[in-house]
Amino acid sequence: MNLLTIRLLCIALVLSFPSYAQNETPIDIKYKRSSLYTFMVANDSIEHADVIKTTFESLKIPEKFNDHIVSLRVIPKLDSLEIEKEEVLEANEKKKSLLSKVGVKKKEERDQLEAQISAQLTNNDIAKAMIAKWFNRSEKGGFNMTLISERGFYNASDLDIKVARSNERGLSMLADAGEELIKNTFVIVNNYKYTSKEEVAKKTSGVLNSISSIASKAGNNSLAIAANATSKGVEFVGKGYIVKSTAYLYKLVWNDEVASIFYNDFWTDDENLDLDRKKAFDETDIFKLDLVGIETSWADVQSTSMSNKGNDELIALATIRATDNVIAKLQRKYEVFRTKTPLLSGDPLSAKIGLKEGLEKGDKYEVLEQVINKEGLTEYKRVGVIKVDKSHIWDNRYLADEENNTEFEYTTFSGPTNKYFSGMLIRQIN
Repeated sequence: MNLLTIRLLCIALVLSFPSYAQNETPIDIKYKRSSLYTFMVANDSIEHADVIKTTFESLKIPEKFNDHIVSLRVIPKLDSLEIEKEEVLEANEKKKSLLSKVGVKKKEERDQLEAQISAQLTNNDIAKAMIAKWFNRSEKGGFNMTLISERGFYNASDLDIKVARSNERGLSMLADAGEELIKNTFVIVNNYKYTSKEEVAKKTSGVLNSISSIASKAGNNSLAIAANATSKGVEFVGKGYIVKSTAYLYKLVWNDEVASIFYNDFWTDDENLDLDRKKAFDETDIFKLDLVGIETSWADVQSTSMSNKGNDELIALATIRATDNVIAKLQRKYEVFRTKTPLLSGDPLSAKIGLKEGLEKGDKYEVLEQVINKEGLTEYKRVGVIKVDKSHIWDNRYLADEENNTEFEYTTFSGPTNKYFSGMLIRQIN
């Protein structure tokens, strides 16, 4: 066998791997996901506000989360809110360590915005509405465990409050549901801004042209040539749109104290509706959202690479990508917000996540195996660590297939191929 034949056989084997994983029959993997409710801040003063708002309202919650949207999606224009100075100072002091990490120039405006968002979430009883959804509250005011049993893969009858209170296993399952499901419920509020790359380019070109003029007068021709060349490059890059999102991440507060109050003081079902408990839930203000952190991200779309798209389509695309990007950055920064993803295949090591989730070469993921403990509850045991393969990251961003000719629909990882298999879960650790 000559050298050329050997090389051709090797190429054929390598090319067969993508086809194997891509055509592999998907496995229905059951695992407990975090839940997410997303909002945006209405801002009619920015350009193309209607396109951004319409795009956001049409966005679905990413598949790696349970959709926990209740109803309201848009927080009213913040300029119309009047927040007491003491509230702003209190929010500033309480969140100082978090806010100091955000790259926003006007700190006072940022503090005001955070206070206004928190006030809106409180005024609209968002935390209570999310609890009501978890316990599937009916119009009559009764609760049931249907949604929790579905999302947690529990036996619905075992979760019945009457049954749960009468045996140790039932109580442990209620605790597990709170720890694994309700406690991992989040809210993201997006504040969008729009910028035309052409405007940015004009400003940048103006600065560079000034540098060129000054350099020429000073006799520095090489600097003048470089500035002029850069200016022309900026004009090309500046064809398109930038949408930036500053995202505020909140976590639903669910702990032993809150759970105890809920089950002991508020729980009632439709069959035996207790009007006093119904009223107590309606009037309570014990349910809260805690600010986890703030992150900013943006997305740009080159009109030159998508000449078949109109302005509105490009702005919508930038809005979607900015939203995906900021969720990915929040997950990278805040461990509590990181989600699990099932492995698609053990050989090659692969998973259906990619650039949309912010993957970068060398990112480390722990591999988790689901095990059942003595109480019959799910636990996650680390069985190893894998790394993102630098040469095979899936571009799964919205409409990426129109920009790139991507043939594979997964990302591969480096690690032992005889140790992991489909169904194991991975979670980022760096």
